[in-house]
Amino acid sequence: MEKKPIKRNENLVPVSREHHATLLFCWKLRTGVKAETEPERMIRYTNWFWLNHLQSHFVTEEKLLFIDTEDEMVKKGLDDHQRILAKINEINVRSNTKTYPLLLELATLIDDHTRYEERQLFPYLEEKFSELELGKIGETLHSEDHDAVEDYDDEFWAKEKKNHL
Repeated sequence: MEKKPIKRNENLVPVSREHHATLLFCWKLRTGVKAETEPERMIRYTNWFWLNHLQSHFVTEEKLLFIDTEDEMVKKGLDDHQRILAKINEINVRSNTKTYPLLLELATLIDDHTRYEERQLFPYLEEKFSELELGKIGETLHSEDHDAVEDYDDEFWAKEKKNHL
């Protein structure tokens, strides 16, 4: 069975586009663990990604989209955000022999959360919000920077190039 791409309401496209960067982040962590990259390098990247992408992404979602905090689907999105932040904090506190499993847990949390938002929560919110509300959300999102360009300088996930002399 062929999966068709999800058609996102144009007003939510900016935050939806950032989800590609979060899924790529998860892939990079998993690739780094598989390659047994030094945990400190991946922890630095995790903190950089949090500060430069994920934190502001969460704030935007919470401010514009997750406004009905009594709604069960919204509550799950908010709870996921808290679990992800808690896992990042745990990685920073317990960076030792358990770092690889913690990084893999973080990658799974973020991956699952991103797919939940794209496949369930955003389509639900697109139906729940009126066209006027979606338009106001879109105006705000389109006036902000949501390009999710990554300019991190340590590509630990890339295969090392070997010199052939």
